[in-house]
Amino acid sequence: MELSGRTGAGRSVGSAGSVEELMELLHDCRGAWDTPDRSGDPVDLHDHALQTAHLLRRSHPADKELQVAGLVHDLGHVLRPGDDAGHADTAARAVRSLLGARVARLVELHVAAKRYLAAVEPDRTLSPESALTLRAQGGVMGPAEAAAFARDPLAEDAVTLRRADDAGKVVGLDAGVMDDWRPVLELVAERAGQPSDRGR
Repeated sequence: MELSGRTGAGRSVGSAGSVEELMELLHDCRGAWDTPDRSGDPVDLHDHALQTAHLLRRSHPADKELQVAGLVHDLGHVLRPGDDAGHADTAARAVRSLLGARVARLVELHVAAKRYLAAVEPDRTLSPESALTLRAQGGVMGPAEAAAFARDPLAEDAVTLRRADDAGKVVGLDAGVMDDWRPVLELVAERAGQPSDRGR
């Protein structure tokens, strides 16, 4: 299913079939918010995506998949507005066929990583919206669940993504422009075995 048709609650939910479709969806994040009534985080999803990806590019310059996961991790808020509990799974499904299993898994794990960090770093500060949605997303992990998460091969990368996610909410911060990420998305898509939009 393409992501091209709008529905009353947002875009139709499916898989991004090309980098062009994904770029269109990322551009649609401008003026879209993590909560429909704009009571949540202080930056829109467009600026949040750019800030998160920018922080990951700075801290992990060679890991393009991690950077791209940061760019797309909250697309579920656009695809299914108001679904705080399921937004990570929605975004992961949307990008898996285009960007590959690792990117999708990191996107999927960014909520679990929040729950994990709340367990192992109980004094850690969350944004008011993240603290509010924590309960809907399963709450703080118990010891057994936290131990199981820590054994996941992608746990460390998911925590890195989560820390950038939490930091990427600064009003007025210049983190570049979305079109600068097109070549990176094309590279990751090519590595995942998908055709590139280059040369079109």
